[in-house]
Amino acid sequence: FAELHAAVPGLPLASSRVLPGIVLRRDFAAYCPADGELRALLVTEPLRPALTAPGVEFVVDSEGQYQASLRWIAGRIEALMKRLQSNNVKLLLSSAKQEEVVIYYAKLYGVSVVECLSSEEMALISEITGVSPYAPFGDHMDREITETAAVTFCRPLLLASRRCVHIGFSSVRAFQPHCLILCGPVDGVNEQHAAALQEAFTMLQQVFKTVDQ
Repeated sequence: FAELHAAVPGLPLASSRVLPGIVLRRDFAAYCPADGELRALLVTEPLRPALTAPGVEFVVDSEGQYQASLRWIAGRIEALMKRLQSNNVKLLLSSAKQEEVVIYYAKLYGVSVVECLSSEEMALISEITGVSPYAPFGDHMDREITETAAVTFCRPLLLASRRCVHIGFSSVRAFQPHCLILCGPVDGVNEQHAAALQEAFTMLQQVFKTVDQ
């Protein structure tokens, strides 16, 4: 329930509504509008490749070596974004914060980026789509992209003064997620309404569980 409702203070209760899909309460790190169905990739680590293995010291002796290292990193990231583009992946959902070089090439190749997702949000998206996070790291930067999620829409959403991300997924199960937008004059009122609704849903779950048995 925590991931499927958003409280918006400062608006009348009548502004509350139910939206299809899920609402992520953060802004795009990069937004590239895209029409029609697209694919999303889930990642849990920064996409910037490491210059060396853990525990191994990397020594740069000159400015030329440093610039060459930056070019190597940029080339690896650009190659990955090209592969995403060729697989119709136009949305990157990341639990980690991505570096500016990743955001730059994402914008260049038309890939929207949402970063710093919570573990609960990532788990919900995986449950809806049946897709596990991708791990293109280390020596496996070039491995095949096999698991991507079908996205029916992806757009910015303004809730009062807060910029959010509104995404619709093609669910692999009967569960079709919807997000409840709860509006009220102050946070306290919204919290009361949210608690009452959560209790109501819990009661309904118990009723249907009893019927199923």
